Amino acid sequence: MKMSFRWYGPDDPVTLLNIRQIPGMKHIVSAVYDVPVGQVWSEESIVALQKACEEQGLIFDVVESVPVHEDIKLGLPSRDTYIENYCENIRRLGRHGIRCICYNFMPIFDWTRTDVHHKMPDGAENLIYDPQALARMDPLTGELSLPGWDSSYKKEDLKKLFEQYAAITKEDLWENLRYFLSKVIPVAEECGINMAIHPDDPPWDIFGLPRLITDEAALDRFLSLYDSPCNGLTFCTGSLGSSPQNDIPAMVEKYSAMGRIHFMHLRNVKWTQQGGFEESGHLTENGSLDMAAIIKALKKTGFTGYVRPDHGRMIWGETGKPGYGLYDRALGAMYLQGLWEATE
Repeated sequence: MKMSFRWYGPDDPVTLLNIRQIPGMKHIVSAVYDVPVGQVWSEESIVALQKACEEQGLIFDVVESVPVHEDIKLGLPSRDTYIENYCENIRRLGRHGIRCICYNFMPIFDWTRTDVHHKMPDGAENLIYDPQALARMDPLTGELSLPGWDSSYKKEDLKKLFEQYAAITKEDLWENLRYFLSKVIPVAEECGINMAIHPDDPPWDIFGLPRLITDEAALDRFLSLYDSPCNGLTFCTGSLGSSPQNDIPAMVEKYSAMGRIHFMHLRNVKWTQQGGFEESGHLTENGSLDMAAIIKALKKTGFTGYVRPDHGRMIWGETGKPGYGLYDRALGAMYLQGLWEATE
């Protein structure tokens, strides 16, 4: 497996110098963050990220993510323009050594939590999802704000998007995803890039918006939309593992054996009695997922793709982007590498 670490660019308080000091860390996951969704990234911006990583002895070869414009998800007439821009980004990234692109097809919102500064008994902070708290929130009134999407849309834009999504069905969304794949996967094949869709987080409908990539049946359906080795998964154990109905080790073994997992996001979650979850430390005993069994499934199937320690707690007084501090993700990387090394 190829151990990687997400880096949010020059403004990230976690520096490349910090990251290179984590034993076994070789690959960087990043993106161009200052270009509006749907527009083409400049080659200069891509090269700047690449050179910054090279100067620290690291390899920038995974992008997370190239966002999919809402017009594509909605199937609007303007989607072809945005899809062509997306394809051009794939071509440019391929020219500069990118081998994997993570993306998602979640309507409007990315990952959703109800508290990103939840105090744990040991003094650490973690991210939690409480369905009762979510039921009291209304994104249209500004009562819910999360890193990554809180500044993406103005309230009037959100209202229009909600109205547009109310007019399409879940089957419409599946068809719009199929259309998107039919255009971008051939380009990815030409460029030697693996496209890796991220599951919906959490893996169920929220705020009346449909979610597609939620369970084994959905993953099977997704992979059948365009049968290509380049059409694969970012298998996020924390996202899919938020639902107790998903057998994560078995699913990892199945899709890794098929060669369709291109990127693993590895983290643990702890299910709550209220039907929600909280993000725990990476260790198996800290949460509800068997992390050792997950690593064994990857090792058994000869997995050679990218992995990264996903969301970490804020520990030891660290502050920064919730879920993306240095210390706990570094601990997670070491734990995961230890499991890998010890697994026969």
